[in-house]
Formats: sequence, structure tokens, C-alpha cells
Amino acid sequence: MRVARPTLQALLANNVLEIKFSRRRVKPGSPLTRRMLCTNSQNILLTENGFKTLNYRPATEPKSFNSQLHNIVTAWDILLQDYRSISVDDVELITVIPADDDFWVYFNENILPMTTDQKQTFINS
Repeated sequence: MRVARPTLQALLANNVLEIKFSRRRVKPGSPLTRRMLCTNSQNILLTENGFKTLNYRPATEPKSFNSQLHNIVTAWDILLQDYRSISVDDVELITVIPADDDFWVYFNENILPMTTDQKQTFINS
């Protein structure tokens, strides 16, 4: 399902999302799209597990660009454990996971056991 910027922002605030979107910068040898497991939920990020397991760190500097003007949303990338800018021009919502204990069950069963190669395959699929 395609989503608009306000919808994506609202969903990221209260959930963990699996999304697929077009890369803003095409990388040679990489697919034109990228898949991501991401969130902006404080219920996930501002917890002991968020800091220790997801290596979350709050932003310390303001954005250097107008994200609304460029139709971009910034979110915490759970697999790469860093902030990522997502072009909302072509975003497909794949899965919505509530930002509660359900996420940690999903994470422990599906994400934690993944190898680096499996994570890379997920990102590029």
C-alpha cells in the first residue's frame, strides 16, 4: 500500500514499519529500491532495549534541509542502526508492527538471529 508523508510520519511515531522505497541516490550494483525496518516510536527507542539492542541515539543536530520541501521523512533504521532519510515519493508500506511488546517478540524471533548477509539481503530485496 502506498502512503503519503503525513501518514508515514504518524505511523512511524507509534509503530515499527517495514517499508520499501526508491533510493534517493542510486548505487551502482544495488537495486533501485530499498527495504527497511524503521521507527520513530519513543516507546521503542527511548527504552533500555532501544539504547542497548538497537543502539539508538537521539539526534543532536537539526536537519540541514527542509524535509517537507523535499518530501522526505527521517526514521531510525533498525537493521543498520542509524538515521535514514526516506523519499516519500514512492513508499510502499509492507508491515505495521505495534510499538509495544509485540515488536520485541518479532525482533527476537526474526531480526536478532539474522546474519549480516541475511540483513543485507533483506535491505536489497
